[in-house]
Amino acid sequence: MTAFAPDSPLVDEVRPAANHDERGAEPDILLLHYTGMETAEGAVARLCEEASKVSCHYVVLEDGRVLQLVPEGLRAWHAGVSSWEGETGVNARSIGVEIVNPGHEFGYRDFPLPQVDAIIALARDICARWRILPERVLAHSDVAPQRKEDPGEKFPWDRLAAAGVGHWVAPTPIDDGGGLAEGEEGDPVEQLQTLLSLYGYGLEIDGRFGPVTAAVVRAFQRHFRPARVDGVADFSTCDTLRNLLAARPER
Repeated sequence: MTAFAPDSPLVDEVRPAANHDERGAEPDILLLHYTGMETAEGAVARLCEEASKVSCHYVVLEDGRVLQLVPEGLRAWHAGVSSWEGETGVNARSIGVEIVNPGHEFGYRDFPLPQVDAIIALARDICARWRILPERVLAHSDVAPQRKEDPGEKFPWDRLAAAGVGHWVAPTPIDDGGGLAEGEEGDPVEQLQTLLSLYGYGLEIDGRFGPVTAAVVRAFQRHFRPARVDGVADFSTCDTLRNLLAARPER
């Protein structure tokens, strides 16, 4: 791709990526990732090169600088196999932002304040221009819970929400009680699966707490109850989920 004009006034540099195509739909999801590589330079190079078969719209560096790789009007290749609210074409419907962080494999660390401030400003700009709903500001792990962990439990979703980005309620405090865990079956599991599905997660409602349900619970915890990510649907997890559903505006 040749150089193009940035879509946001917050962009510091345009670095055209090779991989993109036509959208086929107007974006209504903002999808946040971490780069998950040892260096920012390596991550940006991979996101730009044709051989990688991946790309994204924006990269936010740890010092707060913002790079744009693909115009928002085109589909970048960042979500992979994914779904939300029954829709599988997440790439076509989303704007993808990669946040520089080595991730769980290479020394996952806190996101620096200049980077978080830049993410907030960029997200507010994107959501305002495309009228993206707060509850559709999502993590990569939300739309691909069996494959992805990013941007992970250290990502400050609460700070974003305080600045008007994303959907959030204060997590219900964790107690020492039990909960639903992998291997259990029955109506309580079916009710949990139904609530997760109503929020948007992709899973079969079959009353069996198998590996897929456990992965979805972990994804939910990473985003909305990050103090403990264990895949166990304890009271804190379930009550936080119910409160999120109750607080979500009707469409």
